[in-house]
Amino acid sequence: MLVPFFWMVSTSLMDELEVYRFPPRVLPTDPQWGNYAGALTARPFGRYFLNSLVFATGVVLGQLLTAATAGYAFAKLAFRGRERIFLLVLSTMMVPTVVVLIPRFLLIDRLGWGDTYVGLISTELVSVWGIFLMRQYFRSVPRELEDAARIDGASEWRIFWTVSLPLAKPALATIGLFAFIDAWKNLLWPLIATRSMAMRTVEVGIASFHGVYVMNWPYQMAAAVTAIVPIMILFVFTQRYFVQGIQLTGFK
Repeated sequence: MLVPFFWMVSTSLMDELEVYRFPPRVLPTDPQWGNYAGALTARPFGRYFLNSLVFATGVVLGQLLTAATAGYAFAKLAFRGRERIFLLVLSTMMVPTVVVLIPRFLLIDRLGWGDTYVGLISTELVSVWGIFLMRQYFRSVPRELEDAARIDGASEWRIFWTVSLPLAKPALATIGLFAFIDAWKNLLWPLIATRSMAMRTVEVGIASFHGVYVMNWPYQMAAAVTAIVPIMILFVFTQRYFVQGIQLTGFK
């Protein structure tokens, strides 16, 4: 599992011709640390990183909001057709993402949101997996806690905000981590939804090296290594909640 990551780092430190030597070298003969500076300045990666950060942050906030509220409704609120609606929502997980790419693009194009942050983020605000995860978690919260709050006169919204939601921090952290990673490494949708170089994300920028520098693997791998750093930092700070979320929601 670690070999591709090791090979990526090793390739990022080679010169352009050393990559093609046979037999291939495991480690670079003379590490080219300048590949990182060269890769990040060859394209406007500062702008790419900003776009990816805005995109990922918007997706995380949107999915946390929709997953928490919908998950609580499906778990705790009694309304007509609740189970059937939940099954209908779950059934959308069987639809491949590529099937809805064209309708999504046509939708944001008609709304005038093409090549904008709104168009990029708006179609990623709901995670069915996140709704399912939050529903499972809220169902594990003892109803006695909510009944005690109702006796004290708390409204349903107050119970959700002050009782159930604080107890769901591990599940929220899990959803947030997965949403950030998914948005950060998303290539296909940003490639379709954006046109200008100023709106490109990191993954699209990395892929563009083949068009601009023909086959400059060291530059592309150097940019890829740099793109992994934010995800690694995020995981270090959220892994405790991530593990708790998996354990407490029944996914083992």
